[in-house]
Amino acid sequence: MAHKRTKKRTHVGAKGGENKAVTANQVNRTPKSMVIRIGAGEVGPSVSQLVKDVRLMMEPGTAARLKERRSNRLRDYLTMAGPLGVSHLMLFSRSESGNTNMRLTVTPRGPTLHFRVEKYSLCKDVKKALKHPKGGGKEYLSPPLLVMNNFTAPAVDESKAESKNKVPRHLESLTTTMFQSLFPPISPQTTPLSSIRRVLLLNRVIDPNDDSSYVINLRHYAITTKKTGLSRPLRRLNAAEKLLHQGNNKKSKASLPNLGKLEDIADFMIGGENGEGYMTDATSGSEVETDAEVEMLESTTRKVLNSKARQRARAAEGKEGDAPGVEKRAVKLVELGPRMRLRMTKVEEGVCNGKVMWHEYINKTAAELKEMDKVWEKRRQEKEARKKIQKENVERKKREKKASGAGAKKDGEEEDDDDEYDEMDVDEWDSEGLEGDAEMEVNEDAEEEGNWEEQQKDIAAG
Repeated sequence: MAHKRTKKRTHVGAKGGENKAVTANQVNRTPKSMVIRIGAGEVGPSVSQLVKDVRLMMEPGTAARLKERRSNRLRDYLTMAGPLGVSHLMLFSRSESGNTNMRLTVTPRGPTLHFRVEKYSLCKDVKKALKHPKGGGKEYLSPPLLVMNNFTAPAVDESKAESKNKVPRHLESLTTTMFQSLFPPISPQTTPLSSIRRVLLLNRVIDPNDDSSYVINLRHYAITTKKTGLSRPLRRLNAAEKLLHQGNNKKSKASLPNLGKLEDIADFMIGGENGEGYMTDATSGSEVETDAEVEMLESTTRKVLNSKARQRARAAEGKEGDAPGVEKRAVKLVELGPRMRLRMTKVEEGVCNGKVMWHEYINKTAAELKEMDKVWEKRRQEKEARKKIQKENVERKKREKKASGAGAKKDGEEEDDDDEYDEMDVDEWDSEGLEGDAEMEVNEDAEEEGNWEEQQKDIAAG
């Protein structure tokens, strides 16, 4: 027998659809990130799992299912960052000495922050250490709340600030701005509280014995709330009632208190199953944290009353004098992981190949800085000259083909021209390690000798 067709589509928009519509400008302003392993399988299983945990932490504005290959270079990701709207890159790599490094950069112009991962703990290790770990739920549907502490070193006197802190002030503000731009801004007037389910805590550790260090501790927590002021037996009954409504009979039977030895439910509420007396948070031995308690409206369904019933309810509330529908809840943080201890080693302009703005171990004089500026200016002029020559060569080849009457071009020839323009506009990026200046010189020599063509053929073939 044929079933009657049920209409599931309609021309009328969904309720509140106009408010939920996302414009193109809002999409462009939303930060998006990519967490990448440089070297793929060469970094090891622990760093690979750390990358997965960091991707989960950066949800939902990150490429969660990104798969790297050993042949991929940094410029490959930079080429795709523009069309995909990616604003930040987090690059994890391992040096020859075994140190784990992380680079945070803003596309497409930089700057880049270099960190050494001194210590880290994976999500699975953090969950094993907790007595009641938080399971994966709806926490990752919205970005976390970013909390930063001590990013700017305190200074008693502005004139003595430089002598007490060797890290320049403008670099501290730059680091603060880069971490703030990782997530969309939160407006207290428009952002619903229910969407804030996680906290990302970044705490700068200031060492009084080492003023030149910039060390950041990273922690990731989930925000949980529960009712306070209720006795333990009543909380058990509420939990069992929720499981009964969910239809899970096995769990509900296991969580139900044993009332077989009691004559009345009042005996359970007053003395518990063992007759230990009325138990609250204060009498059960658990600590009461009044600072973590907040008052909020009770989230329960209410019956719609008519005008007369509403008047009687208001009159009753006025006589009692208590705020209706207000309950106290305790706010607690449950760690999700991962943990990281990051030490900043270098800040540079551009994306992993620019002029060094600050280095933890290398200090240059004013004369050396002027000489470095001259070298970078010379490199910039040479780069512009190479781009100009490449563009002229491409235009000349097009004119020669048109003059020879070759007719319509083949698809492969058009792709070759596009590749020439792509190579002309994309710089050679440092994709391995932290020695950007040395590798860039090697890349320039390889380009002059023509070795890049052989590598491009190998990449295309394999």
